[in-house]
Amino acid sequence: MDHFHYRDSGLHCEEVPVSRIAEAVGTPFYCYSAATLLRHLKAFQEAFSRREALICYSVKANGNLAILDLLVRHGAGLDIVSGGELERARRVGCPGGRVVFSGVGKSRREIDEALEYGVRLFNVESVPELHRLNDVARSRGVKAPISLRVNPDVDPRTHPHIATGLKRSKFGIPHEEAAEVYRLAKSLPHLDVVGLDCHIGSQLTKVAPFVEALQKVRTLLEQLERQGIALQVLDLGGGLGIPYVAGEITPMPAELAEAMERELEGLNHLLVVEPGRAIVGNAGILVARMEYVKVSGERHFFITDAGMNDLMRPVLYDAYHQVLPVTPVEGREEVVADVVGPVCESGDFFARDRLMPLMREGELLAVRSTGAYGFSMSSNYNSRPRAAEVLVQGDRFHVVRRRETLNDLLALEQPAPDILG
Repeated sequence: MDHFHYRDSGLHCEEVPVSRIAEAVGTPFYCYSAATLLRHLKAFQEAFSRREALICYSVKANGNLAILDLLVRHGAGLDIVSGGELERARRVGCPGGRVVFSGVGKSRREIDEALEYGVRLFNVESVPELHRLNDVARSRGVKAPISLRVNPDVDPRTHPHIATGLKRSKFGIPHEEAAEVYRLAKSLPHLDVVGLDCHIGSQLTKVAPFVEALQKVRTLLEQLERQGIALQVLDLGGGLGIPYVAGEITPMPAELAEAMERELEGLNHLLVVEPGRAIVGNAGILVARMEYVKVSGERHFFITDAGMNDLMRPVLYDAYHQVLPVTPVEGREEVVADVVGPVCESGDFFARDRLMPLMREGELLAVRSTGAYGFSMSSNYNSRPRAAEVLVQGDRFHVVRRRETLNDLLALEQPAPDILG
């Protein structure tokens, strides 16, 4: 459930007309609902409340400081994958004990900064990373708390670009090699081997792959216990999908927790769960203004001032997003249209062959379910400044990231020196 709805004056985010925000901040902009974010976080917290659990929001989905601050103040931890995301955790005051550091390519500097910050756990992806962690921890005179990310070779039945639990994936340690790598980890003096991590992919719309992965993980936990390697933390990853299409049914956090609970019976590990998209995805929209209506033969093109640099998901994943008028358009002729942007690429589109009311220049469109991997994957392609971000709380809205300017874009560049002329 989210807090975007229509009233007489058009689409609202909570109690604020989206058109009013557009008048104040211009377009394009991302609009997020605080009530939706907190509702979704609470759903995870309640779903896993039967045992000790830490809900670590996945920062890569959307790292805006206002969103992180809101979630952390309501009890969330953070799952990070870079030194930059660690700095975001620092700036919102997330305690180190609620930070989990994942990712396949941690640098020495990132590891050192995370050790200084006191992160709860490093999710380790390879044997070379084990040795690097041990070396950096030794230089600090500490032990690094680690879990191994085990790749269970489970098909998550999602888009191949976001499937991470298969043998061909760059992520994790193969299931059949994990016990040997755990023994190696236990032999390294500056590692504290405390957990096991498993994350099989993103936008999973069925519970079955989670259960299959957990069954393999439990077998491994029992094998390790017999070998004298007792772990205290079980990181189940994230990946729960959201509905992108009206009427689409995806599992709720409670359904996921119930299915996992059956497989967790008898275990007393601290559970770490890392939702990202499931918390923020449907809490955000991208708002754009119509620039032109182009008719080419029998095709209609709705050309907006937002482009693929603002939202990469349609071209990158062939992702479906609902595109809705912001203001009322009842009674208008409907046409089959492509909703596209101004970027000089054929892949610059938000929707294709979509039955929509015939829009007019200057009107507003909302691209739904863009809170996750929308702004966080945006770029300055075609020298386009990135969009503003707005957070709505009840009947108020706040600009939580101002729109970039061309001066912002060019501030780090300079013309070629004379010696290169």
